[in-house]
Amino acid sequence: MNRGLTVDDLVLAGIALAAGLLLAFLSRGMLRWLAKHAKRTRWSGDDVIVDALRTVVPWAAITAGAAAAAAVLPLTKTVQHHTNQCLQVVLIFAVTVSAARVIAGLVQSVTQSRSGVAGSATIFVNITRVLVMAIGFLVVLQTLGISIAPMLTALGVGGLAVALALQDTLANLFAGIHILASKTVQPGDYIQLSSGEEGYVVDINWRQTTVRQLSNNLVVIPNGQLAKTNMTNYTRPEQRLTVLVQVGVSYDSDLDHVERVTTEVIAETMKEITGAVPDHDPAIRFHTFGDSRIGFTVILGVGEFSDQFRIKHEFIKRLHRRYRDEGIRIPAPARTVALQQGAVVIPQQRVPDDVPSTLPRTD
Repeated sequence: MNRGLTVDDLVLAGIALAAGLLLAFLSRGMLRWLAKHAKRTRWSGDDVIVDALRTVVPWAAITAGAAAAAAVLPLTKTVQHHTNQCLQVVLIFAVTVSAARVIAGLVQSVTQSRSGVAGSATIFVNITRVLVMAIGFLVVLQTLGISIAPMLTALGVGGLAVALALQDTLANLFAGIHILASKTVQPGDYIQLSSGEEGYVVDINWRQTTVRQLSNNLVVIPNGQLAKTNMTNYTRPEQRLTVLVQVGVSYDSDLDHVERVTTEVIAETMKEITGAVPDHDPAIRFHTFGDSRIGFTVILGVGEFSDQFRIKHEFIKRLHRRYRDEGIRIPAPARTVALQQGAVVIPQQRVPDDVPSTLPRTD
C-alpha cells in the first residue's frame, strides 16, 4: 500500500459500488420489459436471449462497480491482482452460464421447430451445454494462471480408459447422434419397430429414445437398439398418409352405383371429419370375386397417423347408413355344409358363419 486509506477513497468506492448496483437494477427492469415484448413474437429464440441477458447484464454491472471500487482504493499490487482475478472469474462464470443457456435454448428451439408434434432432442441440448461449460471452465483456469496443457494431456490419456469402461453408454450416445443427424427419426415422428413397439417419439437423449404409445404409456428404447432394428416411420417422408378400408357388396349390386355412392361418402367424410385431407381424391378399386361378395378397397387420406382410427370409424358408419338408404346389400359371409351318412348325401344347406355348423344327427 503506497498511501493510507482516506475517507475520500471510501466514498468513491461506495459510489462505484452503488453505481454498479443501480445499473444492475435498472438493467433488470429494462430486460424485464424486453422479455414481455419478446413473448409476443413468433420466434422463441429472442425469449432465450433476453432471459440469458437478465442474468449476465446485472452481474456484469455489479462486477464493473466492484472493479471500479477496487481501482480507487489504495491496494497493493498483489491484492489488486487477486481482486481483479476474482472479479474476472465471477464475470466469466456469469457469461459462461448465460452463453450455455442461450446456445442450448437456441438449439432446442431449432430442434422443436423441425421435429413436429411436441418434439425435443435433449441430446444436442445437453452436449451443447456441456461443451460451453467446459470451455468456460478452461478459460477460468487460464485466467487464474493454471496451465491447462497438462490437464488436456491427462484427459487424452485417461479418455481411453473411460471409453473402454463406458462402451455401451458411448455406443448409445453416438447412435443417438447418428439417428438425429441422418434424420431417419426425429422427435414427433410416429414409428413402429419390428419387435412390435410403436408410438410417437417424445425425446432422443444421450442414452435412450422415449416413445409415447397411443395408450399414453412410455416405452424406453436404447439408442443402439433403435439404430440396429428394422423400423417403419409413418411420419417421413411426409406426415400425410393413406389408409385402406376393405368393403364388399353382393353380386346383384350395380357396381357403377356402388362406386358413385361410395365416392360421395368419401368426399363427405374428408370434408367434415377433423384430421382428414379435404383435397384427397376419392379412390375405389374393385379387386376380388369372393364366395359371397365382390370385394373392393377404399383408399382414404389422413393428415396424421392417429387420425386414421377416427376417420375409419366415421367412414364405416356413414357408408353403412348410406348403403342401407340406397338399398345396397352387404351380404353376410356364408359357407356350404354337406353331411354324408353311408351312401346317402344330405342336401346342401347354406349356413352363416355366426351359426354353429353342427346339425342334428339322424340314426
